[in-house]
Amino acid sequence: MDKFVVRGGNPLLGTIKVSGAKNSALPCMAAAILTEEEVVLENIPQVRDIETERKLLESMGATCELGYGRAQHRTTIQCAVLSDPEAKYEIVKTMRASSLVLGPLVARTGMARVAAPGGCAIGGRPIDLHLKGLELMGAKITQEHGYIEARTDRLKGAHILFDKITVTGTEDLLMAAVLADGETLMENCAQEPEVTDLAAMLTGMGAHIEGAGTSTIRVQGVSKLNGVKHRINPDRIEAGTFLVAGAISGGDLNVDCCNPKHLAAVIAKLEECGVRLDVGKDSIRVRSEGKLKAADMATVEYPGFPTDMQAQFMALATQCEGTSVITENIFENRFMHVSELNRMGANIKVDGRTATVRGGTPLQSAAVMCSDLRASASLVLAALIADGETILDRVYHIDRGYERIEEKLRGVGAQIRRMGEVFGKR
Repeated sequence: MDKFVVRGGNPLLGTIKVSGAKNSALPCMAAAILTEEEVVLENIPQVRDIETERKLLESMGATCELGYGRAQHRTTIQCAVLSDPEAKYEIVKTMRASSLVLGPLVARTGMARVAAPGGCAIGGRPIDLHLKGLELMGAKITQEHGYIEARTDRLKGAHILFDKITVTGTEDLLMAAVLADGETLMENCAQEPEVTDLAAMLTGMGAHIEGAGTSTIRVQGVSKLNGVKHRINPDRIEAGTFLVAGAISGGDLNVDCCNPKHLAAVIAKLEECGVRLDVGKDSIRVRSEGKLKAADMATVEYPGFPTDMQAQFMALATQCEGTSVITENIFENRFMHVSELNRMGANIKVDGRTATVRGGTPLQSAAVMCSDLRASASLVLAALIADGETILDRVYHIDRGYERIEEKLRGVGAQIRRMGEVFGKR
C-alpha cells in the first residue's frame, strides 16, 4: 500500500500548476451517456476517480479512451450502444459520484440500475433527493439488494424544489431534464462552478438551459443531443490546497492555471489570516510574511467557504496565533483528520460540528493515517512544516482527487516521496 514520506521545513518556491477539476470531469463524463455521438473532454485530471468512471462507462457498453503523451489530459467517449445500463457495485464502491449516471441513463435508455454510492466516509450524502426528482419526472423507483432501479417510457418535465442544496442532485436531475418531454423548473439548486461547467457542456450538446449558476434552473427538454468538445474547469479545491501550502510553508508560490473567481471565499479567509495574495487573471501568488493570525470559519454552500477546504484550513489554523473556531455545516463526520493532526502536536478539540484550534503550535513528525480525500491533503500540508520525517499511510485516498501531488510539490521544493506500489504511469 502506498505511503508518502515527507520531511518538513522547506518553504515552497516557484510555480505550481493546477489540474482540471475532478468534480467537474465526473459529471461531464456521465453526460456523454446522453448522446450516441462522440464526446471529447479536455483538461481531464489523471486521478483514480476518473479511471473508475472510465471503467464504469465501458462496463455499460461505451468506448472511453484516455489520452496519452501530449493528449494525456483528454478523453474521448462514445456511448453509441448502452448494452448494460447498470452501475455495478464492484466498480463504484469507492466512488460517491456513481449516482451521477442515474439521471442520464434513465433519460437515454428508460432504465437504470445503480449501486448505492461509495467513496469517502465523511458522512451521509443521501440519494433520496435524486430519487424524489426522478419520481416527479415520471420514473418508477425501486430499491433492493443495495441497488436502485429507475424505469420510465420517457421522463416528463416537472417542478423540482430541492429540500436541501445538493450538488450531485442538481447535476443528476439537470442531465435527466435535458432529454425530458417539456419544461423542468428546478429551485434551490446548487450554484457551484462544477454545475455551471456541466451546464456549459450540455448547452454545447444542444440542450436548452437557463439559470445555471443560480438557485433556479429552467430546462426545456429536447429529443436528442449531439456530440461536443468541452474543456473542464480548473480544480478550485486543488488550487486552494496549494494556496494553503504556500502560506503554511512560509514560501513564495505562484499557483497557475486556476480561476481566482471560483476561490473568492478561500482568498478572503486567507487574507484575514494575514496571508499576502496577488491575484491575476488565471494565477494567484501566495506569500506568508510575518505571523499568521487566527480566524473563525464556517463551511457553507458555494459561494461560501467550501467544505472540501475545511481540513486544509484547519492545518493552517494550527500555525495561526490565537484561537480559530471552525464549524462544519455540510457533512457530519468530517473531522477525522483532527486526531491525526493532534498526533503531530496540534491542539484541537471537537464538540459536535465545531472544532476549536489553539494555534501557534509547532508540529512534529509522526506516522499518520489518511481517512479520506481532503483529510489526506491536510496531513500533507501539516507534514510540510513538521519537525522531522512524517509517514502518511493510505494515500490512495489522495490519489482519488489530486493528480501526482507529490511530484507537483517536489517541483517547488518540498521533500516528499512515495513509497510502495505505483499508481498509473508515474
